[in-house]
Amino acid sequence: MAASDERLWRPPRVCDDYWSEFRHCKSLRNRFHHYYTHGTQPSCQQWKEDYQNCREWEQHKTTEAKEALQQSERGRVAEQKKFTPVWELRQDPPKDWHLPLSHEKPQDT
Repeated sequence: MAASDERLWRPPRVCDDYWSEFRHCKSLRNRFHHYYTHGTQPSCQQWKEDYQNCREWEQHKTTEAKEALQQSERGRVAEQKKFTPVWELRQDPPKDWHLPLSHEKPQDT
C-alpha cells in the first residue's frame, strides 16, 4: 500500500463508538448482567485502548495505531464466529410445506 493510500484509511468505527462501548462496558447495569451471566466482571480495557488508538490515528496517523485497531477488530470478528447458531439450519423445506395449514392437525405430545 502506498503512503498516500495509507493516509486515506479510516478506522472501522467512529472513535466515539469505542468510547460509548467503553462507557457501556463500565456501567453498573452491564457489570451486574455480565457477572450474573458469566460469573466474572467484564474486561473493558480493550475498548479504552481502541479509543486511544483511534484518537492517535486521527491526530497523528501512526502505523502502530492503525495496526492495533485492525488487529482488535479482527479479534472481535473471530470471537463472534466462534459461537454456533442456536437453531439448526434446514437444508431442505419440510415435505408438507405446500399443504394448507390445518388447525385440526393432531398435536404430538
